[in-house]
Formats: sequence, C-alpha cells, structure tokens
Amino acid sequence: MIYPIYLYGHPVLRKKCEDVKEDFPELKKLVADMFETMYNSDGIGLAAPQIGKAIRLVVIDGDVLSEKLPECKDLKLTIINPTLEVIEDEDPVTREEGCLSLPGLSENVKRYEHVKLHWFDEDFNSHSQEFKGFASRIIQHELDHLDGEVYTDHVSPIRKQLIKTKLNNISKGKVNCDYKVKAATK
Repeated sequence: MIYPIYLYGHPVLRKKCEDVKEDFPELKKLVADMFETMYNSDGIGLAAPQIGKAIRLVVIDGDVLSEKLPECKDLKLTIINPTLEVIEDEDPVTREEGCLSLPGLSENVKRYEHVKLHWFDEDFNSHSQEFKGFASRIIQHELDHLDGEVYTDHVSPIRKQLIKTKLNNISKGKVNCDYKVKAATK
C-alpha cells in the first residue's frame, strides 16, 4: 500500500514519536508499505511521521547513491526505536538536503559526518553500527523526524525568513510533485 506523504506544516511532523512495541500490529506489513511508499516517491529515507504515524520507525535505502557516494552502498535499513551517538572526530559538514515532506525545496544543512546508531530491526533484533559521510547524514535527517524536527529547523534564521513563502505554500498543499501528499489541515 502506498501512503500519502504528509507535508510540512502537518502537526504529526512536529510530534515526538512513541516507541514501537514488539507486539505492534502488522509491523512487517507497515515496513513493507513504507518501503513501497518511499520508492514510489523516489526517496532514500522515510520516517513514520511522514505517513501520519507518530512512532519511532524509519526505512532507508541509500544504495541508489552508491555510485557517487560509496558509503551508501547496500545501505538498506529498517530502524526501530533508535538512539544515536555523534562521534565528533571531524567537524560538521554542510551539504544540501531535501525531504519528501518539503517537495521542491532544498537547503544547506550542517551535520556530523560520523555517528553510531543503535536500533532494532523489524524482527526486534538489536543492532549497533557506525556510519560515515552521507550515510550518516541520511540517518540524522530521518531520525530528526522522530523528534518532531525537519531539516529546515537547522538552517539560519535569515534563510528561514527567505524561504517562508515556500514553506507556507507547502503547508497549504501548493506543491508540484509526482506522489500522493496530505497537506496540513487548517
């Protein structure tokens, strides 16, 4: 099932998400549907709030970027109830980011290049792994959604002012994209 992507301005995108319980109904189906929704939207990551569910669940498939970004090779994860450690062995790096919930918009965001992620997969097996470079950025971007944040929260106040009209249009559903969306309710 392909879900609509909830657009910037929708209240669910600002909620702090609840942990997923092991007895969550039809969890594997939801994970499969999230991957299908992400692929249908040409995304590389999707957090549950982006489909209207305020739970700590993310899917990522960065392999499509692996030709230019080798650290993304075979980066396909289902992430449940994650915690993240920033490993500050390098200065943060500024790179351009976009988001399925903010179609047609991209901004430069500063993020750490080295993190350690602890999470459960869809079978509730525990994992812990370090990620570097753009793989680290994808994970940080998606995990922000679980804490009620979007990438534009990390841009300067001046940039936020400059993109205010675009953000308002997105929240009203005035977007041009090739996937189903759900605008903020007013």
